[in-house]
Amino acid sequence: MSINQPSAPLVGTIEKSPKISLIGTLAMLVEAPGDFDLVQQGRIWALADALSCWPNVQEAVIGVTNVMLVFDEPPADIGMLGASIVELWHRVASRKADGKIIEIPVIYGGELGFDLPAVAKHTGLSARDIIRIHSEGDYTVCAVASSPGFGYLHGLDPRIHMPRKSVPSLNMRAGSVTIGGMQTGVAALTSPNGWNAIGWASVVMFDALREQPSLMLPGDRVRFRIDRIEL
Repeated sequence: MSINQPSAPLVGTIEKSPKISLIGTLAMLVEAPGDFDLVQQGRIWALADALSCWPNVQEAVIGVTNVMLVFDEPPADIGMLGASIVELWHRVASRKADGKIIEIPVIYGGELGFDLPAVAKHTGLSARDIIRIHSEGDYTVCAVASSPGFGYLHGLDPRIHMPRKSVPSLNMRAGSVTIGGMQTGVAALTSPNGWNAIGWASVVMFDALREQPSLMLPGDRVRFRIDRIEL
């Protein structure tokens, strides 16, 4: 169920209001207007920071170009809440990617980078060129979603974009370094996965016993380093 939003003053380069939809009685999805860019994603981070302090908001879950609000109890006035969120959207400034820098050593190719040949075929590049391009990138964590600890990383060079698989791998190992469309990431859990595995990292992406269970948080920056190459 979508909520009609009033117009609001324009701020920065984003001219439209977000789309707001109800998810049952205890959740609401706020979707940023327009196409993805890092400035807009920074606006989502800032919006989530502000909304997480509002009364009755149990959690503000950041996604790519959206934030989901989880409520303690059903909101009393959905229309007023939606209008307040739109008004806030037009006031918040984009938050910079000012988190920690995470360096991840990767074993590229080999048994656990089994999709590297397919990426090479799709892009027309050699496996070594793909590895070089991927390891030279500077990536930003847009959101931690899909599974606990999985960070959606922005900054993948367009030369190595690769569509997700039509048939997922059924048992992709945790730590698999993957490409899915215009994004890259590191599998946090061993599970079915439709992204393309080009390598593997021994880093633990999620540990419930750590003070901060997820290694990556929105706004962090990630750099992949070549540990070794197996072709």
